[in-house]
Amino acid sequence: MCLKKKWGTLCLLSLVGSIAFAGGPAHVPQVPVWDRFELSLQSQNLYDNPLYDVRAFFARVTSPSGKTTEIRGFWDGGKQWKIRLMPDEVGTWSYRTYCSDTLNAGLHEVAGSFQCLENHSELAIYTHGRVEREQGNYHLNHADGSPFFWQACTAWNGGLKSSEQEWETYLKHRARNGYNVIQLVATQWRGCAANSQGEVAFTGSGKMVLNPGFFQHFDRKMDQVNAHGQVAGLVMLWALPFGPGTELSPGYYLPDREAILLARYLVARYGAHHVAWILGGDGRYVGELEDRWMHIGREVFKDKPQGLSTLHPYGGSWVGEIYGQEPWYDIDGYQSSHGTGKRTIEFINRTVAEGWKSNPPKPVINLEPCYEEIRMAIFEDDVRNACYWSVFATPPGGITYGADGIWPWIREGEKPLNHRYVPGVSTWDKAMDLPGSFQVAYLGAFMRDYAWWNLRPAQDLLLEQPGEEHFRAHVSLLKSLDSKTILVYLPTRQEVSLRLPSARTYTAKWFDPVENSYRDADVRWEGRKLQAQSPLEKDAVLVLTAAE
Repeated sequence: MCLKKKWGTLCLLSLVGSIAFAGGPAHVPQVPVWDRFELSLQSQNLYDNPLYDVRAFFARVTSPSGKTTEIRGFWDGGKQWKIRLMPDEVGTWSYRTYCSDTLNAGLHEVAGSFQCLENHSELAIYTHGRVEREQGNYHLNHADGSPFFWQACTAWNGGLKSSEQEWETYLKHRARNGYNVIQLVATQWRGCAANSQGEVAFTGSGKMVLNPGFFQHFDRKMDQVNAHGQVAGLVMLWALPFGPGTELSPGYYLPDREAILLARYLVARYGAHHVAWILGGDGRYVGELEDRWMHIGREVFKDKPQGLSTLHPYGGSWVGEIYGQEPWYDIDGYQSSHGTGKRTIEFINRTVAEGWKSNPPKPVINLEPCYEEIRMAIFEDDVRNACYWSVFATPPGGITYGADGIWPWIREGEKPLNHRYVPGVSTWDKAMDLPGSFQVAYLGAFMRDYAWWNLRPAQDLLLEQPGEEHFRAHVSLLKSLDSKTILVYLPTRQEVSLRLPSARTYTAKWFDPVENSYRDADVRWEGRKLQAQSPLEKDAVLVLTAAE
């Protein structure tokens, strides 16, 4: 049996079906809380196609407090099978494995235990625990209740194309700038036909053959993400139903049974990582495809595995009113897409801004605002506007950044597969330093300056909405539940007029989203009425704080 930690692999024992050293006393493995415990077993049988031949393989695990959980295992090539879990309690854990092939003593009725210790890491996912969604909340939080603001970067091809050193460079840069989620794709898809080793996750459609070598390579990329304190936002089934490359996207062409089997395999393999499951990528999940995706989601997540779950819809589609009631659907994810016109901006400020109100409380996050440098037509001002509008349109939950050179992992002389390319797009390493990349990081840091989880949209404080005359002038407001904090986003240099809550006196200052700085605000008061003119050349946030 091998115990795999994020910093390496410590082989404890390879004796089949036992945790005791041959001829010696039992040795109990140790693993820190919120890390990964890995049980490695050797099957007695070699199966033709383990995905279909072994109907069930799992461990019934008992925590120190007596809580029992079933954790699915997975095939890792040849006769190798594994079970991974994330312990959430300090103390002694025990387990017993079960296999549908009950005559296989290497996999069936294997019992053992391990010791879970305190975690001395300084990273939030280990000090505060996994990221969860509590019922009734509009924000995510760690297991200990600490709020978690989703600040993601899009690297769809990062886990597939990057070298380990490139990936390390990227993750360090993102962590240094406050990015705590990395969105990436887990298999071949329309944007990447094979990984850097020339391997694919599986072959076939009506009946798949898995490639463990592909996933072993991907394991290391996932380990690196968590090693930097980041959650992996893992797209399981890329699903765009139109455009070039659909034949490469499993969410589009796999039958329901195979799509479910592949997704459940990913859950078994990566369910002990700090992960958010993005079931479908860029998909159409309504209309004639609604029943398909409802069925897939319910089957994949029916056992309530560790990790958040959501969908990444194609641009400009709001699926919250359909999936919001689903118990497996933790985040109302959407994609505002890559335009700067009226349709895109009003999708955020009208469709999404109204849509969240009719759903049960849950975080609402724009998983794909416009990419910086896409078509060399969208730049930092557009990215900033889209991200601030998105955060202010609903109770804040987080935001995702994307650059047209990072998501496809473009190197010098390369072009993205099955996507439009315009010369001049920065390579992945240069795109990390684009202005918008830092400015979206400033947005995350700015929100964390306040009790952002208590903020709610408060458009009713506006005396007039400049966006009614021109959509790009739309002013967005957030107000804390106790009315002590009001944030007003002005997308251009403009004036704003507010009627403030009664019985409050406020101090005012401006936040500069470009320079990440504050300055005093000169505002005009007439009783409860406030008027302010932004002094900044571009967008600004007026911060009003109630005097004690």
